[in-house]
Amino acid sequence: MIERYTSPEMGSIWTLENEFRTMLKVEILACEAMNKLGTVPDGALRDIKKKADFRIERIKEIEAVTNHDIIAFLTNVAEYVGDASKYIHKGLTSSDVKDTALCYMMAQASDVLLDLLDKFHEVLRRRAKEHKHTVMIGRTHGIHAEPMTFGLKFALWMDETERNIERLKAAKKTVSVGKLSGAVGTYSNIDPLVEGYVCKKLKLTPAQLATQVIQRDRHAAFIATLAIIGSSLEKMATEIRNLQRTDIREAEEYFAPVQKGSSAMPHKRNPITCEKVSGMARLLRGYAVSAMENVALWHERDISHSSVERVILPDACITLDHMLRKFTNIIDKLLVYPEAMLANLNKTGGLIFSQNLLIALVGKGVLREDAYRWVQRNAMDRWLKGADFKTNVLKDPDIKKRLTKKEIEACFDPKPMLRNVDLIMSRFGL
Repeated sequence: MIERYTSPEMGSIWTLENEFRTMLKVEILACEAMNKLGTVPDGALRDIKKKADFRIERIKEIEAVTNHDIIAFLTNVAEYVGDASKYIHKGLTSSDVKDTALCYMMAQASDVLLDLLDKFHEVLRRRAKEHKHTVMIGRTHGIHAEPMTFGLKFALWMDETERNIERLKAAKKTVSVGKLSGAVGTYSNIDPLVEGYVCKKLKLTPAQLATQVIQRDRHAAFIATLAIIGSSLEKMATEIRNLQRTDIREAEEYFAPVQKGSSAMPHKRNPITCEKVSGMARLLRGYAVSAMENVALWHERDISHSSVERVILPDACITLDHMLRKFTNIIDKLLVYPEAMLANLNKTGGLIFSQNLLIALVGKGVLREDAYRWVQRNAMDRWLKGADFKTNVLKDPDIKKRLTKKEIEACFDPKPMLRNVDLIMSRFGL
């Protein structure tokens, strides 16, 4: 997944090198704090800061014997540091280092994703402004409803993206915690000041209370947030996929001159990237379920969560990173066909103005049930017999008794129905 899909920024966060480098940073900061407390000598701290290092291949060699990755890591670091290594990891347990480093990495990943969301938001804003008054038919249940504008779709997605940005900021805060409190979280062999010092240096908040691990509801909230963002992207991608259908074709993914749509059919222009986004959103929702399964651990900890997180945390961040980059490009280059939108809007011969007629008749004192029946019978003649809706309405004896020809004609004008578009868009500064 990393090599094929991720950006350099996101990929570098979830490498083994960065994970161990971050854990080493936690260990060195803990030694600095203990030096201030007088439990690590100055000379030893100098040696640790100067010499501490590791080599991935050596860690793997040691782990093959110890069957414990953190011990293998510490053993390899000790080989570099020498005698002063006896002060490294003093009073700590593996999860103090692993969990704090992992939360630091999730915070890093959040920053990359927030930057991508900001860029996506700007593209949506530009397209919303561009198509503020591009008239199209709105659809409910997949059926023509009433006129709207394409700009409203973009603004709706922009609004949802703003909520997703706030969700991710909250999720980042939830996982931006650290824990250096020992085997069951009681600080039995480490001063709480060490935890505070390390967390401050890493811009994390000390967990108010932990067991041997940082509680996994935090991680679940983080992954669930990524899944919600992915689901939003899928919703937008699904809309584009529908609009690109041959019988609608109001918008479509950009299709490069040298691009091929099918190995068998040269004519094909398929929404393949939107389909990819839809598929990858399913992965994110699956990861969210796995993250929720990780919340319930035995007593003060077990490691049933660990194997799951080694897959879902990097994969979820990398997946959303890829989706945001791809979908931002889709929106940026989306091909829009206003003429097709107008043709489709008129496809039902005026049926989309049925509510205008209903309201006009009610305004003349007709009971709503009667007015609905009169309008619907003419609408059904259009649906089932192909009769012209407007012509039939103008001839309908019940309707023409209440409405003049001019009043009926006015009901078929889409402009009054869109009179509040500017008001809606002004809410977004558009």
